[in-house]
Amino acid sequence: MNMLQTHSLAVAAISVVSLSALASLPGHDKREFTDEFSCPSGAYINSGGVNQYFPLNVGTVAYLNNQACVDEGECDELEEVTITVTPNTELVDGVLARVVEELELEGGEVVETSLNYYAECDGTGDVFYFGETVVDGDNNPLPDGWLAGENGARAGIIMPGGSFLLGARYFQEVAPGVALDRGEHVGMGLSFPNPNDGPDFENCVLVSDTNFLSDPKGKESDEKVYCPGVGLVMDEELELVTFSP
Repeated sequence: MNMLQTHSLAVAAISVVSLSALASLPGHDKREFTDEFSCPSGAYINSGGVNQYFPLNVGTVAYLNNQACVDEGECDELEEVTITVTPNTELVDGVLARVVEELELEGGEVVETSLNYYAECDGTGDVFYFGETVVDGDNNPLPDGWLAGENGARAGIIMPGGSFLLGARYFQEVAPGVALDRGEHVGMGLSFPNPNDGPDFENCVLVSDTNFLSDPKGKESDEKVYCPGVGLVMDEELELVTFSP
């Protein structure tokens, strides 16, 4: 996390300690991840919304790469991801979801394109993840794809609404046998440099992602940083380089 401010890393360390203390409280089972979700209002928003860490603002384009890691000699190949909140929607499991495209390149070659389907619960601000369709660089479907309402899959939560609660644990994807990614809130109060030469992004948060299918004990994780009004700014070695609201 070489772009995070030093004082921010200290805050993250404090937050993780707080999480450990939380796990020792009576009645708290740190092993449990919430896997059943509901939208009390029954109404969903597919643009705008109030979730500050996962905004669905149509036309937003975020570009991340691992150039800093390559320059330091710790990464062998340039990796790039472009995330676009498209004007398109898709009806998934009865909900009109926003289509967010992720284009992934390695060494300048397209390796994967995914169309992800999200909608925010009106009232709670929880952003639900209704699935994705994934193809490789030759436009061949990949087995990672899933849709809520099909083959036993149902919507997960990609980012809860309301206050960011340390220790929160939840399934982001609930597609048995296909995708069972989980998120855990492990840090808050972070800052991140603004690539548009503006003031640093403040009050950013750290989420640890684990894959229950390949690593049920969660020993290996991907660390992701999200900032208010922006969304994802760091995913392991990938760092936000340009952002167009």
